[in-house]
Amino acid sequence: MSIKPPPSLAAELKPFVAPFRVDGSKEFHLKSHPPAEKGGMEKEEGAKILKANRKRLSGFQEKLFAQNRWSMLLIFQGMDAAGKDSAIKSVFDGVNPQGCEVTSFKQPTSHELDHDFMWRSTVALPERGRIGIFNRSYYEECLVVRVHPEILTKQKIPPKLVTRNIWRERFQDISAFENYLTRNGTVVLKFFLNVSREKQRERFLERLGEPAKNWKFSMADISERALWGKYQAAYQEMIRHTSSAAAPWYVVPADHKWFARVVIGSAIVSALESLDLKFPKVDPASLEQFKQIRKALEDEDKKVAVVKKAVAKAK
Repeated sequence: MSIKPPPSLAAELKPFVAPFRVDGSKEFHLKSHPPAEKGGMEKEEGAKILKANRKRLSGFQEKLFAQNRWSMLLIFQGMDAAGKDSAIKSVFDGVNPQGCEVTSFKQPTSHELDHDFMWRSTVALPERGRIGIFNRSYYEECLVVRVHPEILTKQKIPPKLVTRNIWRERFQDISAFENYLTRNGTVVLKFFLNVSREKQRERFLERLGEPAKNWKFSMADISERALWGKYQAAYQEMIRHTSSAAAPWYVVPADHKWFARVVIGSAIVSALESLDLKFPKVDPASLEQFKQIRKALEDEDKKVAVVKKAVAKAK
């Protein structure tokens, strides 16, 4: 009788990953992804999966660091109050901070504007063996800049290059860049936290109602909210044109924060499992040296014990 091997993590976590993965294999419509989806589960079950994924992620990250061949780039995009900060904090709770780095991209500085639009992201890419987390990213150049085209004038691009095709050209540049990264050993996963307009309203009111959360709110949040329709259209175009098997998007239902974290953690764990990470093997010569060093250290302990015994006897 044959014994079936245990199912892989990817198979176990597939229900929380596959429905939300967009890889360019079929046409994408943002309206087909409801923000309130929670996979037919309750919060208690989601908490168990989240806890298990944290443990798995910690183990994979340790091997990733030790093997020092692959790196991982995680990109988080979403409207204000979609839950990007809290998702990053929750999913990576307990992971060794030495192996991860979070970069939050704000309004470009004058120095950054003197470079191409990908420059500041490029210098923040993760080294081999590490996980880089971008809280917002170069995709802002196809989102906020598209919704506010006046920003283009500050980017010092030669006027004849700013044509009606600039957004399609940026999609092409980004896709080529991500293909380049994957060919050099960087796993690229992109998460769009898809929050509904009503849930954003609730979270804004919560921020205004709790003094400890007032700092998270700014008047700019309201002005951007008024452009909701334009942003949704920009997100749809962006995801549609930059999704690929090598660098997929995950359209994460974000109205229930706990379920968003289940999806994000499951996608990351599944991707890391596929790398077949292992701790580096020590060569036979080094193992022989280790035996000699171990013996010397044990003999050292014995000598110390003999001295202590002699001193005690003398007293």
